[in-house]
Amino acid sequence: MNTKISDTDFKYVSDLACRNSAIILNESKKYLVESRLEPLAKKMGYVTLAELVKALRDESQFGRLHAETIDALTTNETYFFRDFHPFDALKRTLIPELIEKNRATKTLSIWCAACSSGQEPYSIAMTIRENFPELAHWKVSITATDLSPTVLERAKEGRYNQIEVNRGLPANLLIKYFKKEGDEWAINSSLRDMIQFRELNLIKPWPVFPPFDFIFIRNVLIYFDVETKRSILKKLGACIRNHGYLFLGTSESVLNIDDSWDSTNIERTVVYKKKGMDFSKN
Repeated sequence: MNTKISDTDFKYVSDLACRNSAIILNESKKYLVESRLEPLAKKMGYVTLAELVKALRDESQFGRLHAETIDALTTNETYFFRDFHPFDALKRTLIPELIEKNRATKTLSIWCAACSSGQEPYSIAMTIRENFPELAHWKVSITATDLSPTVLERAKEGRYNQIEVNRGLPANLLIKYFKKEGDEWAINSSLRDMIQFRELNLIKPWPVFPPFDFIFIRNVLIYFDVETKRSILKKLGACIRNHGYLFLGTSESVLNIDDSWDSTNIERTVVYKKKGMDFSKN
């Protein structure tokens, strides 16, 4: 199979990705596009990437092939308890604080944007189950979204291979919350039932969300240009509670992008609140 993509076809694909996912693919990413689209071309029966791109051009509107192409180009790197410190901050400081603030309503709402194959929301669910038995009597909602229907389906199934469970998942939690089924580990249904998985493209219109106490949108903004980052951060501000916390990736920041957020370091992780919402009192 010819796995090379012409400059013209690369521009078409990169424009398609930018228009439908805001992912920026410059010339240095040509190898990535080739490696991501080769399996899709084989799956669809095309001999060359040029044939795949021609089929994309021939598809009169955004259809199945376009959707699968965007899906293939999306980065879905994730693992359990990624970067560790955000989960330590939840356990040691932030969830205890929100338990006090929400004691009257007995509700706790969490959103994992760009949840990929589900390791992040499941890690949050395990953190809650392991450390906060009192929340068993609360209404705890975890919403997990991603633009990729393929990885969302995997997340809903909650099935992981040995390599995936070896990445970040403590052995005691593996034994407690997973069951070995053939070559895979299936997550406990009671944990799976804590999470609502929904398809959502962050650059398309959002549904009306209830206000969240915590929003995780980690390692996502790095793929967008400044204007897209600014737009997403503004929308995040509209759907987080005044006392709520925003988590970004370790290499991400709101600096010089959106000045409506304040930040502080809690348990060795940077967290954000709406500007003016004191970290110790609101």
